[in-house]
Amino acid sequence: MFSESAAAAQSRREQLRDFLRTRRARLTPGDVGIAAVGRRRTPGLRREEVAALAGVGVSWYTWLEQGRDINVSTEVLDAIGAALRLTEPERSHLYLLAGLNPPPPDAARDTDVPPELRHLLDAWRPGPAVLRDRYWNLLAINETAQTVFGFGDADHNCLISFFTNDRYRGMHVHWNSVAPAVVAAFRADAAHFPGDPEFDRVVDDLSAVSPEFAELWARHEVGAAAQAVKAVRHPEEGELFFDTTTLAVADRPDRFLVLYNPQPGTETADRVDRLRHIRLAPA
Repeated sequence: MFSESAAAAQSRREQLRDFLRTRRARLTPGDVGIAAVGRRRTPGLRREEVAALAGVGVSWYTWLEQGRDINVSTEVLDAIGAALRLTEPERSHLYLLAGLNPPPPDAARDTDVPPELRHLLDAWRPGPAVLRDRYWNLLAINETAQTVFGFGDADHNCLISFFTNDRYRGMHVHWNSVAPAVVAAFRADAAHFPGDPEFDRVVDDLSAVSPEFAELWARHEVGAAAQAVKAVRHPEEGELFFDTTTLAVADRPDRFLVLYNPQPGTETADRVDRLRHIRLAPA
């Protein structure tokens, strides 16, 4: 995972020891489907019970819980995490204490959006707001984003819409100059998760329908997404300018809020407000 000093490694293993002991102590045999027989002097599960549930040797698990300097695989850590009924944050913590990079959370593709985030999206007026995941899949958008950017029911991924939604694409004032940077930013995001099939799926699906994307992807350019000005030309209100900010959701770092704030000194806020009132007006 990283280079660390002997003292840091020792401290990490001591924390691993205490973490495993406390996770084991909070469980009862009944919690994991084991019949409790006789009087138990040890609170929670015994080491041999955890080892049996995880399918590892008792001696090996004992060494791990004692904080000894031993090698551990991701498969074994997952088995121990399951045996100890660890939550996703606890599972990531176990990986870090074992000296390994945590895997993507199992809930990474969960599309449920908490009501608090939906309220934030709706309250971000007069600006558009989007919630996306690490693959740039659209999880939720506010009404202003639909009105201003032309997102429709068929739009499920920011990158795919950028290349295939004719209205969304046509509104970008500088589409040809922006496109290489957009593809380079997606490649940079994908590089953090090598071998993740969902990134491959997005690339394969888009390459099949967009020769322009396929050509840009083949360049292997990499660039970081920046806080920038998004300029669009709306068919009814003309040019609109937004300052764009992307924020990671604290308790779901695989999700990102993209907030568009009407740029000061332009008529964008008034124009967006007119569009909203037109949309909300009764037919």
